[in-house]
Amino acid sequence: MENNATLKNPPSAAVPFIGGLPVANTMTASVGDHVTPGALVEVTSGMDAGEGIMISENGPIAVLSGMIVSKSGVISVDPSALPINSPVMGDIIIGEVNRLNEKTAEIRILHIESNEGGHRALPALKLFADIFVSELVDRFIPSAGDALRKRDIVRAKIINVEPILKATTKGEPNLGVIYAGCPACGQVLESSDETPDFNVTCHRCDYRGFRALSNGFGHGFTIPSDSNLQKLNRPGQRWSSDAESMLGHDGARPYLSPVADHRRGWSHKIPESARRSSSSNRGRDGGRPKREMHPASCTLCGVQTKVPFKPTPGKPLRCRECMEKVESGDASKQDLAKERELIKEAREKSQKDLGIKLFIGGVSFDATEEDLRKAFSEYGELKDVHLALDSQTKKPRGFAFVTFSNKKEALVAIKALNKSDFMGRRISVEESSSGGRGKSKRRRRR
Repeated sequence: MENNATLKNPPSAAVPFIGGLPVANTMTASVGDHVTPGALVEVTSGMDAGEGIMISENGPIAVLSGMIVSKSGVISVDPSALPINSPVMGDIIIGEVNRLNEKTAEIRILHIESNEGGHRALPALKLFADIFVSELVDRFIPSAGDALRKRDIVRAKIINVEPILKATTKGEPNLGVIYAGCPACGQVLESSDETPDFNVTCHRCDYRGFRALSNGFGHGFTIPSDSNLQKLNRPGQRWSSDAESMLGHDGARPYLSPVADHRRGWSHKIPESARRSSSSNRGRDGGRPKREMHPASCTLCGVQTKVPFKPTPGKPLRCRECMEKVESGDASKQDLAKERELIKEAREKSQKDLGIKLFIGGVSFDATEEDLRKAFSEYGELKDVHLALDSQTKKPRGFAFVTFSNKKEALVAIKALNKSDFMGRRISVEESSSGGRGKSKRRRRR
């Protein structure tokens, strides 16, 4: 009976109510607090309740989500959203290794250490960053799985934001792995300098391995000023013979989970799914394939370099320093204007030397290159005609490329033949681009 009587009595203290039902505890929100509908708000004497606050029989309560603010004697709820906590160039992030690919480690961003403002959560499209194998540590690493493991916690720096987030764990002593668990038993790993190239060890089992260590490894987020753990990464030095035989050549290691890695041991048969096809372009001892490097110059600063692809005339090609300047907005208007002029000149020269390529979509499967040549040569001199064929069946794929010597003649051909009937089908004719603009438009029309 006593319990029933207690339940019938109204609460002795004022609590937030919605629809006559209590929805929160007796804590009241004051200026600077974030509230949700139904939260009790403190309105002091001499102050009036403003927007977002309703006076009920139980006291002032919030009817909006937002921040309690005070202005000109009025207490109200400001529903303005906090700025989005989105990574930008140069941000220091804390992340967890989510996936190991052949040449990249995918990091799930947990926190932007250099940005204390805004929401703690990140936008959905900015939750993950890639760290390429060349950005892990200052020494040769065949695969990302040789310097990181899944669930390792790392401190990294954002070096690219578009089209995808990219990060690095090298270049600064505080970047790198700050926490790692033993892949065999789960025990927290500790740093070790007993054996070169085996800089982490487990005191519970016999596991030992290599991580791209930060000076903050094992110290949490506060790094002692005298910490110098990065020396255990042995930057710039050759791998010892014991460690060299355990590295993930031919992409073996990144395809294994931490448990599988432990159970199979350091040396194991490479899964067929991970084995690369044989090629005459192999490096020494059948290792990584040699990459053909092409000479190039930065279109912004002019520095000479080499890139693993053939540069496209009339397209911007920037060194890392210039990319960072452009991304951060530090590139001057004068430098960007000079780059545009340089790109324009290169494009015009390329068009003069190589001609203008047109993309033709919706080509009849019965058409031949000779049919295309006959139709387009009426509008000018042709340098090349290419009808795309399926690599397996050798049958036409329904599109082709025609290259004109003169741009004006090419534009006349586009105007005359675009959306015209050609061998029973309506074709589309447009200027081609190296990015495959014609293909992307066809996909959008489906």
